[in-house]
Amino acid sequence: MNEYANSLKQTLTSLIRDMSAAPAPYVKNPETDFTRKKKLPFETVMQLLISMGGNSIYKELLESQGYDVNTATTSAFVQQRNKILPSAVEFLFHEFTKSYTDLKDYRGYRLLAVDGSDLHIATDATDTETYFQSQPNTKGYNLLHLNAAYDLCNRLYVDAIVQPRRLCNEGRALAAMVDRSPIKGKTIVTADRGYESYNNFAHIERKGWNFVIRVKDLDSNGILSGLRLPAGGEFDIDVRLTLTKKQTKEVKAHPEIYRFVPSTSTFDFLDLRENLFYPISFRVVRLVLPNGAYETVITNLSAVDFPPAEIRSIYNLRWGIETSFRALKYTVGLTNFHAKKQESIIQEIFAKMIMYNFAEMITSHVVISQMDKRHPYQVNFTVAVYVCRQFLRSRENEPPPDVEALIRKNILPIRPVRPGQKNTRKIRYKSAVSFVYRVA
Repeated sequence: MNEYANSLKQTLTSLIRDMSAAPAPYVKNPETDFTRKKKLPFETVMQLLISMGGNSIYKELLESQGYDVNTATTSAFVQQRNKILPSAVEFLFHEFTKSYTDLKDYRGYRLLAVDGSDLHIATDATDTETYFQSQPNTKGYNLLHLNAAYDLCNRLYVDAIVQPRRLCNEGRALAAMVDRSPIKGKTIVTADRGYESYNNFAHIERKGWNFVIRVKDLDSNGILSGLRLPAGGEFDIDVRLTLTKKQTKEVKAHPEIYRFVPSTSTFDFLDLRENLFYPISFRVVRLVLPNGAYETVITNLSAVDFPPAEIRSIYNLRWGIETSFRALKYTVGLTNFHAKKQESIIQEIFAKMIMYNFAEMITSHVVISQMDKRHPYQVNFTVAVYVCRQFLRSRENEPPPDVEALIRKNILPIRPVRPGQKNTRKIRYKSAVSFVYRVA
């Protein structure tokens, strides 16, 4: 009935138990934290963080403990969670994600999208690294920035870095996630215009991976503005450059060969002593959109194996990370934090990503029978997350929900985009969900 779901739950539970058996690397005070027997041991706190919804802490505790009159208090939970390092939940996220081996690919490539999203946290005007105020006499707000790497074929988050919004550097985050990734073999990284950088290209290339990254168009001050390219229209051109921080006569005389990297630009593989030159090559592919506008991407994929039409398709798949952010925030509940301290918030960010991945792993295993109807069908991910959360909370002395059957039953039609249909993206800042205004 629940064979696959049970195996996933067992994997996650085993990882938490292994951490609980030797908690020293995961707590603030190894000599004293979680050394005494309490209502909320390390294992229980970790499970609670992962399975929490958007209710108040005490309601979450009541639900997880079966409404026992001796349920631990909110204060007890906060004290226990404060003993756990944010890196502990991050470690669990990485270990659980690596345990998934039923991987799909795109023509033999892992396909990763990298992007960032802002997260609203409790307002604190004294925190200058996260606080914003539009006008002098208006209410301000605080933001963290979540940088994430997302496996598009398997719909799983594979890495993340959280930064204070005023200090966020998406390029640095991408480079760090690429450098530390355990993923082996052929991989394509796709990203939007915020990641246009020779440094990002170099980090991905040195990893042995490929990239498809959109860049600013010809009339901008981006990378393309310094290249010898056609003045307009569609094209697919190979570019070979040598990057350098030197400004010799040779460099200035041959702009078609050399590209000067100023000290204000980040490039990790050049200096003025030993690493004087860095050769780099890529394709510039400019494509026309249905509305007549153009978009340009830079890639190091072979033109023979990946013609412009396929490059367009790969870049369009990047939209999967945008929809995943929406599900992570509003379905899994990343807008409803149960803390004000950044350390505790980072705990919850990685806990929610574990919950997201757990639900996606199960839904990908559920086979939806495509009935002979007007539209194909897909899983109702909102229901799937709720069912998975209850399944994780189910205790050994009570029957768990039939996860796969419930997910299979709750499906939605996939309706195609109608001709001429447009949905303008409305971006507005919202304050964090207050602790006072939680559903009873």
